[in-house]
Amino acid sequence: EDDVLRLAASLERSSEHPLAAAVMAAALEKGITAEDPANFASITGKGVTGTVGGRAVALGNAKLMADQAIDLGILAAKADDLRATGATALFVAADGKACGVIAIADPIKATTRAALDSLRAGGIHIVMLTGDNRITAQAVATQLGIEDVEADVLPEDKHRIVKSLRAAGKVVAMAGDGVNDAPALAEADVGIAMGTGTEVAIQSAGVTLVKGDLAGIARALVLSRMTMRNIRQNLVFAFAYNAIGIPVAAGVLYPV
Repeated sequence: EDDVLRLAASLERSSEHPLAAAVMAAALEKGITAEDPANFASITGKGVTGTVGGRAVALGNAKLMADQAIDLGILAAKADDLRATGATALFVAADGKACGVIAIADPIKATTRAALDSLRAGGIHIVMLTGDNRITAQAVATQLGIEDVEADVLPEDKHRIVKSLRAAGKVVAMAGDGVNDAPALAEADVGIAMGTGTEVAIQSAGVTLVKGDLAGIARALVLSRMTMRNIRQNLVFAFAYNAIGIPVAAGVLYPV
C-alpha cells in the first residue's frame, strides 16, 4: 500500500489538480516521502504519467489505463465498489501492470443540497457535468436530487454540451473550479468560478465565489433578480415623473 501511494504521490508532485492535493495529503499523513518524477506528462481528462525511480508509472482513470494497454483485472470491480460510495477511483500502474486503486472522496458540503433546492425553486434546471465515472457521478447525483447527469466527459465535451444548450435557446450558467472547466466557463452565458479553484478557471469566468460554496450561486440569483426588479421600478417611476414634470417645466400650466 505504501509503495503504491509513494508512486502516486511522486507523480502528483508535478500536478495542480485537486485530486493530486488529496494524494499528496495522504502521503504526508503516512510519512511517505515522494520523489521528483521524470518525463512527467498530464493527459487532460485522463491522468498523469512519468518515471519514478526508473519505473514507468501511470496514474488516472480507466481511459488512461486503456490507452496504456494495461489490464486492470480485479481492480476494475474493486473500483466500481468504491465509486458506488461516491468516491473517485484512480488506478495506479507501474511498468505496464496495474498495482493499485486509490479512492478519493469529495464530501458534499452541508449547504449544497439546500442551495440546489433553492435554485430549482427559482426555476433553474440543474445539470451535472463531470469527468468522473458514471457510477460515482450517479451516487453523488442521487444524494443531491440531480436527475440530469453527464459523466465521463472530457473538457471539450463540457464545452460542447454548454454550447448545445445555448443553441437550443437556453440561458446557461456554468459553475466550475478546474482547468478542465475553463472552456465551458468561457462558453456559458454566465461563468461562475469557485474562489478555491484554479487561476485559469477564475480568469475564464464572469463571477467568482470567494468561498467556493454553491450557496453563493443561489444568493447571487436572488440578488440579481432583486437588482433587476429595482431597475425596472426606477424606470417606471422616472418615466412617470418625466411624463408629468417635463410638460409642467415647458409651461403647460402657464395659462392657469
